[in-house]
Amino acid sequence: MDKVVDHMRHRERWRMLAFLAAALVFSMSTWFSASAVIPQLRDTWALTPNTAAWLTIAVQLGFVAGAVISSLFNISDVIAPRHVIMGGAIGAAIVNALLLLANGPQAGIPLRFATGFFLAGVYPPAFKLISTWYKENRGLALGILAAAIVVGNGIPHLINGLGGLDWQIVISVTSIQALIGGLIAEFIIREGPFPFPTAVFNPRQIGLALTNRGVRLATLGYVGHMWELFAMYAWILVFFIELFSVHNVGTDSLAAYATFIIFASGGIGSWIGGIMADRWGRTNTTILMMAVSGTCAILVGLLLNSNLYLTLLVALIWGITVVGDSAQFSTMVTETADQSYVGTALTIQLASGFAITVVTIWLIPILQELVSWQWAFAFLVPGPLVGIFAMLRLKTLPEAAKIAGGKG
Repeated sequence: MDKVVDHMRHRERWRMLAFLAAALVFSMSTWFSASAVIPQLRDTWALTPNTAAWLTIAVQLGFVAGAVISSLFNISDVIAPRHVIMGGAIGAAIVNALLLLANGPQAGIPLRFATGFFLAGVYPPAFKLISTWYKENRGLALGILAAAIVVGNGIPHLINGLGGLDWQIVISVTSIQALIGGLIAEFIIREGPFPFPTAVFNPRQIGLALTNRGVRLATLGYVGHMWELFAMYAWILVFFIELFSVHNVGTDSLAAYATFIIFASGGIGSWIGGIMADRWGRTNTTILMMAVSGTCAILVGLLLNSNLYLTLLVALIWGITVVGDSAQFSTMVTETADQSYVGTALTIQLASGFAITVVTIWLIPILQELVSWQWAFAFLVPGPLVGIFAMLRLKTLPEAAKIAGGKG
């Protein structure tokens, strides 16, 4: 009888993972919906490089605000996570659709902030919910959800190419997708048999969380990782437009397709990263991923004027590795933090990581004008270097024994 129950539970957890991943693919498509159509909006809204950057930066800041407020009021513990996900997805769908009525960045930027705010009700609760289904293979499960988020982030670029570069189509379709994602979460997803501990953010526990070396180093590693990740995602489309122009091939639609492939490859990277982390340890996995992605950040620009296909190959490897370790940093915090302040520790990590993305998203177009695309992405390399240092240090500490079942 117990074997039958275990078999049914095993099948059900994979079913829940599949549907929750689908909900995230649809809902998270609104994150980069405006960034995907920046080339068109530059003409329609008369965007400057600075205002173009703020269309993405606003989402990051909105997400930080939403995550902190959600943690302060402990929303995912007071309200069932599937209800929170539905509310966040539908809210994101509505404010994303309102971009169709905006006539410039003055209205567009606040709407992007609101999109990020609502998406804070989608991404973190989904990770918490799937953890109620998995004790073993949690790294793989979280890696698959991270993959779903990355693929969802890339969907606007695919729609952009298919829609003939009509920005209204991109906004409309991503809004509909977010609505569908919310409905999937509400009517199909349910919590599993392993309740996740209540994770409350308490500002008075910030100092306590930061005295934990495992939490501190996992957070530093995440900040280094995020320094690179979102700036690459925000500007890789514009880089590809320049790349194809230099080599006199393709169109802006082709650049949009290439960008989607980069995002989708990150989904593969997240899945692989989850498997590697469970087998060989989270610190080893993150070190390898950041070493490869940092190298690609240098090479992709240097190859711009040389070989088109080699540049695309490096970009593909970059897409796989730049996000392949993303889910492991938060998992390390849950493994090394005391359960009494794990919620505070996770909020500190999330807020710090997304806040640092503002700097590099804003900086890349400025650097591009100063040193061209050949060197602009190279300025992202300090992030992986800091992250590698943090993980190498964490590997040597007793806290590493708590990570990935003792694998570190």
